Amino acid sequence: MDNEKQRYKELGDFLKSRRAKILPSQVGLPEGIRRRTPGLRREEVALLSGIGLTWYTWIEQGRPIQISSQILESLARTLMLDRHETKHLYTLAQHTPPVGFPICNDTVNPMLQHVLDNLEFSPATILDVRFNVISWNRAAAKILFDYGKINASKRNLLRIMFTNEEYKKIIADWEITAQEMIASFRTFYVNFIGNPWIEDFINELRSESKEFDSWWSMHDVKKDEGILKTINHPVLGQLKFEFTSYVVISDSNLKLSVLTAIPGSDAEEKIKQFLLR
Repeated sequence: MDNEKQRYKELGDFLKSRRAKILPSQVGLPEGIRRRTPGLRREEVALLSGIGLTWYTWIEQGRPIQISSQILESLARTLMLDRHETKHLYTLAQHTPPVGFPICNDTVNPMLQHVLDNLEFSPATILDVRFNVISWNRAAAKILFDYGKINASKRNLLRIMFTNEEYKKIIADWEITAQEMIASFRTFYVNFIGNPWIEDFINELRSESKEFDSWWSMHDVKKDEGILKTINHPVLGQLKFEFTSYVVISDSNLKLSVLTAIPGSDAEEKIKQFLLR
């Protein structure tokens, strides 16, 4: 077997070995009773990664397929690869490993999730530096947006802001908020110009959203800061929040964002009654 064929075979075998280690419950899937093999099925990996089953099957079979950096990124997230495993995956696929580039992780420390869950009446999310939504609480799903409805490979707040019509409707002053998010994202982008993932991501959004394409060209820069945000909830109507965000000390690649109803406002009482019923 020549080196090229061996490389593709090694890539397929590596992916098979990693999916065998992931429990369905770890990615929000039911265990089922008729699993003939341990771990995830091929179709589950394909679905969670946002790629076709046939195409993913060919990869595992060792066929000579060119894989984009975005697909590698999605596979690394779905299979919960650590930094060393992710570097190995990129190398096998003959891509430049994301050296120095923050690796995505689809899970948070249980204690951090506990903090989220105990913010009972405040919609809260955990984002990584790429604006991927890593975790959220019940208040966020009920009051803001149920991120669980979106495939994990597409669960990026910047992408959702510009391509999800349901999300757009709930954001009052959408244009202002969207432009502020672009400006905030650019502070991350500037440190990784030329990275395959980030360039592919930006080009995709520019092709999918004329607003993003136009506003990205403005080169505005802005840091997150405490501000007021207004949400148009389909049941509760207009809700006003204080928005604050905090870097997670145990992992500086993560940020906790919290929407807190303005004290004494009708939003505070509306949310409590809505979530407790």
